[in-house]
Amino acid sequence: MTQGVKRSATGVAGLDEVLHGGLIAGRLYLIDGEPGAGKTTLALQFLLQGQRDGEACLYVTLGETAGELRAGAASHGWSLDGMEIAELIVDETGLDGDTELTMYHPFEVELAETTRRIIEAVERIKPRRMVLDSLSELRLLAQTSLRYRRQILALKQFFVGRDCTVLLLDDRSGEGVDTQVHSIAHGVIALDRRVPQYGPALRQLRVVKLRGSDFTSGQQDLVLRRGGLEVFPRLRPVDHGSPFARDIVPSGVAELDAMLGGGTRRGTATLLIGPAGTGKSTIAAQYACSAAARGDRAVIYTFEESRKLLLDRLRAIGLALDDALMDRLEVRQIDPAEVLPSQFTNLVRHAVEVQGAQVVVIDSLNGYFNAMPDDRALTVQLHELLGYLGNHGVATFVVAAQQGMTGVGARSVVDASYLADTVMLFRMYEHRGAVRRAMSVAKMRGGRHENTIRQLWFDGSGVHLGPPLVHLRGVLAGVPVELEDPVAAPAPPANAVV
Repeated sequence: MTQGVKRSATGVAGLDEVLHGGLIAGRLYLIDGEPGAGKTTLALQFLLQGQRDGEACLYVTLGETAGELRAGAASHGWSLDGMEIAELIVDETGLDGDTELTMYHPFEVELAETTRRIIEAVERIKPRRMVLDSLSELRLLAQTSLRYRRQILALKQFFVGRDCTVLLLDDRSGEGVDTQVHSIAHGVIALDRRVPQYGPALRQLRVVKLRGSDFTSGQQDLVLRRGGLEVFPRLRPVDHGSPFARDIVPSGVAELDAMLGGGTRRGTATLLIGPAGTGKSTIAAQYACSAAARGDRAVIYTFEESRKLLLDRLRAIGLALDDALMDRLEVRQIDPAEVLPSQFTNLVRHAVEVQGAQVVVIDSLNGYFNAMPDDRALTVQLHELLGYLGNHGVATFVVAAQQGMTGVGARSVVDASYLADTVMLFRMYEHRGAVRRAMSVAKMRGGRHENTIRQLWFDGSGVHLGPPLVHLRGVLAGVPVELEDPVAAPAPPANAVV
């Protein structure tokens, strides 16, 4: 945020963070977007914030009537009482064939008259905030690009020294990007809206430029609902963090903690990967429940499984989910078709920064992937999210389901193993006419862990791990061979880190 510069809060949740404090007051800005992108809603939120701050506000409309504006505001639960609305809709009665003007075209007269009425409204009300909706009407009246540019420059000069922050709305009705206004305005905010083949419309906001101030660049996710626009700023881990001790985070299962050299640690990310039904979600939830039982706060975000079903499964293995524990354990069901990527990120931020969550479970990466536009977006955003959680000392557990029931040909929807500090590998295998589960620790940065493969099972008394499967070969392939003379894998030296 630039020091010593007066800012105007926008009234749009999240947008001031993107703008590093809000719009610089007393300047002229362009809000650019196709019809339905949310320009009018943003403009009304900007003026309503001004009213809350005790500032005189003016809305100049060249297309919509004042009644239409009030009806739109009422749909969000807002009242425009006390806000000045100048309705300057083009009057066609003065452009009939009986006019005595012969030296000027009608559009030249109408443009001059519209400009005069805008100036009169500003001089009468002396607003600190103003919206002009929209430039498409002025563009039509100007007819030529030269006349249009001169008109915008004249308006910009008129507002110099008037301590008025002006928003110009443009619906992109001109051909291509209006670079003329882009170059004149002090700042440009673009609103984009696209409709996927399935699901709701996706909206994003992008700050194109902001003279005299830094801002968060790139596309920011945006939602439009009753109550107005809300922006979900892209997460930058370098901007967030707090000091913490890298304490051990135990699971509450002695055999599991032994495989991890005592347990995972705060500030690390653990990836639990394997085919469906191998116990990944249960083990991840075990860590969250154990943290809540110790008095820490934990949250589980489930993308596929319902909240009720997950809790029923945890109770079935003997976890006592009483009221005291549930006060510290939040299980939140996420619909990937309804939640934008950065919206989910901001849910996690709220859990960490406001609620003090110390353990976060994302179940699963496959559901998280469905909320992303492409593979690269998933990898980048997951990297940012894990970096943020690590900087806050949160122990993070990410579940990833692989395609295929056994180890042969099993593959994940995306390779996130290099992003994780610890990787737990889960498999199903056939042995003596039964399908069994096995797990191993494939990776653990900076810590000692077992390199054994152990059988995993669940019952009414909890999670169980058997001794190392030294008598079997090929467990990870799914169809093991029993050894006649098994030899245990040699243990690493006491001081080894593997």
